Amino acid sequence: MLHLTTISLFASVITATLQAVEEVTPVRRAGATLIAATSLHFRYFSFLKGGNKYDKFKDAYESIPAATTMDLISSLEECTTRLYLFLNNRFSDAIHLIYPWSKNSVYPARIYGILTVIKAFLTFDPQEIEIGMTATKEALRTCNSFRRKSRMMSFSRLVNKQGINAIKEEELHAEVCYAECLILKSTVTFIQDDSVLRFLKSGINVGLSCQIYKDCQRVLTQIPNYQSKTYRHLVGGIKFGLGVFNLILSLVPPKTLKLLNVVGYSGNREVGLTLLHDSASESHTNNILSVLTLFFYYISVAFGVEKSHSSAAENLSLIYLQKFPNCVILQFFHARFSMLKGYFKHAQLTLEECIFIQNEWKQVHHLCYWKLMWCHSFLLDWKQAYRSAELRFQHSRWSKAMYSFAKASLLAVLPSDFVKSVSEDMSSLFLNVDNLRIRILGTSVPIEKFVAEKGQRYATTAGWFTAQPILELMYAWSGFRVMSKNLELISTWLSIIDKGGELLQENPSKEYGTDDINFLNFLKGLCLKYLDYASAIKNLENIKHYKDYSVEARLQFRAHIALEQIAKEK
Repeated sequence: MLHLTTISLFASVITATLQAVEEVTPVRRAGATLIAATSLHFRYFSFLKGGNKYDKFKDAYESIPAATTMDLISSLEECTTRLYLFLNNRFSDAIHLIYPWSKNSVYPARIYGILTVIKAFLTFDPQEIEIGMTATKEALRTCNSFRRKSRMMSFSRLVNKQGINAIKEEELHAEVCYAECLILKSTVTFIQDDSVLRFLKSGINVGLSCQIYKDCQRVLTQIPNYQSKTYRHLVGGIKFGLGVFNLILSLVPPKTLKLLNVVGYSGNREVGLTLLHDSASESHTNNILSVLTLFFYYISVAFGVEKSHSSAAENLSLIYLQKFPNCVILQFFHARFSMLKGYFKHAQLTLEECIFIQNEWKQVHHLCYWKLMWCHSFLLDWKQAYRSAELRFQHSRWSKAMYSFAKASLLAVLPSDFVKSVSEDMSSLFLNVDNLRIRILGTSVPIEKFVAEKGQRYATTAGWFTAQPILELMYAWSGFRVMSKNLELISTWLSIIDKGGELLQENPSKEYGTDDINFLNFLKGLCLKYLDYASAIKNLENIKHYKDYSVEARLQFRAHIALEQIAKEK
């Protein structure tokens, strides 16, 4: 799965960033003019100021024929306007108004492609995936039609030979948008067909995209900042692209990175983060993507590690929330930052607000249900945690195996009368986990393989205590690190672990008894690490005394890492 890091991170970044909207068929008429589009533009701003009702605005739009041309400045203004609509949760409005330009202007083509691809990722619906593929192919054709016709030599070589005047700025913008659309096509190709051949084709497109960004960056060094009003959008787009590539490549395991270095690819995390921070702090059409890329990185990849950069990213979230206070995307990330600081009740309220303030983008609800499940679980509100897991299981297609295990784990700690009221069988849910697993490139998803093995164990054996499955799931999802800021909760969970240890000592599993005791000692050490270093070291050291059990090597390795972290923090 290591070779999936590049595509999965980029896809997750976009997934947490945008939502595709419904397919539309706008009225198209011959003889459309730019004056008509300008009329629409002014009507829209009047609408934002409250001058028109929505239904009147919509009628006016449908009576205006789609124009056939748009200059670069106008297209950037149009895209900025639609992004503002999007950030105010007006998803369908944003797509309806950008679609007419998606086949004759590079930036609208790019944004329309992003929106449709995100819907494909969020729904995993085959029809939506096909729509996303069609949109990205059309976006590539649109961008390609504005690129330099002769590609016998790169832009940078052409500039070296003929000077900067040999290239039009519009051609540079087309190159940058083309590079981003290549990434979009690669991600859709990957989810449409996960064969090795398709993966290799996607990798080629990703490599070509990276090369285009680098080439454009070299050309930019010879363009004066005052050259045009659109220059900042060009610079911002390149910073975003190169920032993402540097960040992704820096996360690739060393052995894989050595192979990439041979063919000229390398990544520097600090460079990537700096480029993305710069891009996020500037005014251009890619700044919001840069912001959300940073958010995703800090809360999903490096939380608790890069504290200085994380603080800067959280400050960015507050700045953007002041400008777009009802944006569900920004609210969702704000809730995640609250969780990482141990403010679970505040995160819970924010997530509930995300669900309440908009009902068009149902997939955001699914993301919120998953985080709500964890907030409720940390706070030991088992009934609400179960309801969130059930909603996720019923409506999301991402990982039914994970949601089935989560439901069963929560039923294990719920009162018997509640379990009877929901008409669910815990053992059946555990057993069904294996049947619900998915495969990528013919390979099992590691976390799904883990919960499938655990599900089989808990469905077919006795000698485990009720909180054991949820503890294992919590550890697998870094729950104890998330709770580390809330010492009161850590103490509460420590008492649950102690009680579980006593029960296992009294009635151990014949097959898994040693595994279970060592796992609880490990979890106890993790909890004590945040309360009492001496006790933590003692419990982690105890693990070394047990031999010949199924997860011996893995558990001892993790205990060793935990002991090293304690030594550094003392």
